[in-house]
Amino acid sequence: MELIAPSIAPSLDGDFRPAALAWRAFAHSTGARPQPIRIAIEQGDGSTYAFSRTISRDDIAANLRFLEREIRFLLWAVGGFRIWLDAPELLVTLLRDYLYRYNANRLFDQEVMGPTIYGRPCEIVYAPGGQFPAPRHVTVPLGRHRGGCRVAIDKGASDIKAYAEQDGVTTFASEFKWDPNPQTDPAYHQAHIRQAIAAAAATLPRVDAIGVSSAGVYIANEPRIASLFRGLTREAFAREIVPLYHRIREEYGGIPVVVANDGAVSALAGSMSLNRNRVLGVAFGSSLAAGYVDSAGNITTWLDELAFAPIDWNPRAPADEWSQDRGCGVQYLSQQAVNRLLGPAGISFPAGMGVPERLEQVQALHRQGDARTARIYQTIGVYFGYALAHYANYYDIGTVLVMGRVTTGEGGEILLETANAVLAADFPHLQIDIRLPDEASRRVGQAAAAASLPMI
Repeated sequence: MELIAPSIAPSLDGDFRPAALAWRAFAHSTGARPQPIRIAIEQGDGSTYAFSRTISRDDIAANLRFLEREIRFLLWAVGGFRIWLDAPELLVTLLRDYLYRYNANRLFDQEVMGPTIYGRPCEIVYAPGGQFPAPRHVTVPLGRHRGGCRVAIDKGASDIKAYAEQDGVTTFASEFKWDPNPQTDPAYHQAHIRQAIAAAAATLPRVDAIGVSSAGVYIANEPRIASLFRGLTREAFAREIVPLYHRIREEYGGIPVVVANDGAVSALAGSMSLNRNRVLGVAFGSSLAAGYVDSAGNITTWLDELAFAPIDWNPRAPADEWSQDRGCGVQYLSQQAVNRLLGPAGISFPAGMGVPERLEQVQALHRQGDARTARIYQTIGVYFGYALAHYANYYDIGTVLVMGRVTTGEGGEILLETANAVLAADFPHLQIDIRLPDEASRRVGQAAAAASLPMI
């Protein structure tokens, strides 16, 4: 399968081979007689999402590589425990019995998408013709509630943003530093989360509802998987973290408490602030968070975990530290991307300095006019432009709202301008409006949107 160099090159990453260009080239290479196939992703609530694709009738190796990358993207964007394939049986067998049985990276996908999130084994099913399942889609309204005394927090890997409002008037907006990833004691997480909520609540005469935006997969206000808690044992996670928000709800007298993925909340924030739908929200934080609001203003049951979805198809692309897969969005559109590009940019910091602090130093250097930092933002902007073009193969995108600490300051403007240049050069047919919120909204916008999650 052909890997194509981008026409607008990232100045610090000559090996970048965008998935968007390889995906398009593969579609064009299938010849005059392409082989149609269908892929369906089934979720635990009965929702099933189906996708039609075409492959080559002759090149098994290219087909296998394409299908492996395609399914990996769909697993993390859509989410599901069962993959149905109406495709040549040999191809399905190779994918199921070779790649997903013996590849350690794919075993990670199976564990997370099976028992961890959906509570059942993850499987690939050969489903030709009439055996292919009918699509079934579910959408749900999210947030947009107002009035009363509301508290919200937005949990990232370097800080917790806390927010409070009374009848729509902001009474508190601040940030609390924390470092959750390496912590092995659940009391650390519980104390910092409660502290942030209490600080915001102290500015109100009462608390009517609490909204929470957090990285990870949450179902019924309970985390299923979240990198913030990776330092905990499974037993401690299940005992102390899974029921945490139920306990907080009781501590505040049984008021409504709603927890949502931070990507979904970022999309909600964009839809609310811009008064638009068909919004993809992306947050460039310690990881990459994403969420989508459809044309009706609702969210789907998709997971939108684009941090794990591949956007670089170069086999030598950097590996994600958690899943070990290569070319995942988190290595390109987050604080981790800034950290990874320091060496190529010729910038060094003390070995013991944390990634959030390194980003702060990069931003300080940029304000001082250091040209090396502009190359970091240009590179991430190229990544982002090609990532958006690839996302548009799956999402109907009208507007993209970009949030998160990486976009703070003038570097965010460079990132946006470069991404727009990529889309104009290589994907002029896409009409995507990329927006950066104002500076205050970039830092606490998700927390403010999270405040609208509960209905009082």
